[in-house]
Amino acid sequence: MNSQTGCWAVSALLSLLLAPLLPGIINRVKAFFAGRRGPSFFQLYYDIAKLLKKGCVYSSTATPILRLAPAAGLAALLAGVLLMPFGMNSSPFAFTGDILLFIYLLGFSRISGVLAALDTGSSFEGMGASREMQFSALAEGAFLAVTGFLVILTGKFSLTETLNGFTFGAWSYSGTAMLLIAAAFFLVMLAESCRVPFDDPETHLELTMIHEAMILDYGGPDLALILYGASLKLWLLASFFVLLILPCGMTSTWLNTAIYFVSVGFTAVMIGVVESVMARFRFLKVPQFINAATALAVLAIIFMIVFGEVA
Repeated sequence: MNSQTGCWAVSALLSLLLAPLLPGIINRVKAFFAGRRGPSFFQLYYDIAKLLKKGCVYSSTATPILRLAPAAGLAALLAGVLLMPFGMNSSPFAFTGDILLFIYLLGFSRISGVLAALDTGSSFEGMGASREMQFSALAEGAFLAVTGFLVILTGKFSLTETLNGFTFGAWSYSGTAMLLIAAAFFLVMLAESCRVPFDDPETHLELTMIHEAMILDYGGPDLALILYGASLKLWLLASFFVLLILPCGMTSTWLNTAIYFVSVGFTAVMIGVVESVMARFRFLKVPQFINAATALAVLAIIFMIVFGEVA
């Protein structure tokens, strides 16, 4: 095992361990802006540990889909972990075309939750599933547009090669395009991770829920898997955002890794600031802003082709 592979393995394990820390950072930032002390940074760890000690209750009308969905969704996210170049280190599992697999592993995780929500027969959960599919279909288009930009920029078609395939030159020759694509993906990240202003993960009103409406029937270890999976998805999207911004090969391998982890934490702070200064959009406004992300990504592609230098 070479140094870079070892560094990737350490970064991947730390990412799995630290993923539940991101919601804690976001909540503490929101509490700071509200003038409160707020919950502990490790609150999600405590919640998961408590839920793992409890039992699960299932409806007599539900099928095995309801029981399998939390594990299936988390398994898809763990498979996505294998493809992510953590700490700007190449994934040993990378292959040509894996960037599309990564996107659709996230999609599989989402669809497993949607199928479980429909399986309950609950009108509220069905309503949340409908909203989830509508907004995620739009966000997926924006995600693919961001992917297209990276493929054009680097000339590669692998998640590792696209995120690690550009240097400071990309910002020098195509700074406007890079800013546009970063803004586009930041919107996608908020939408895909069900954060304000697209959704409110702390809401308790069924009529305003999206993701939370789909998990009303879950408790115990199943809910623990869902909560951990949501934090892991946020970590993956934050990692994608950080690697999209940071040029590859800035310093040494281990220093790059340290910069990566600090940047992921700073991304959580940014999300907390956004959630502190903005309110959740009305549902009619959500598609408009997701479409705006797609438009920004397409505009970035145009700037790259017309004014930038393609690798």
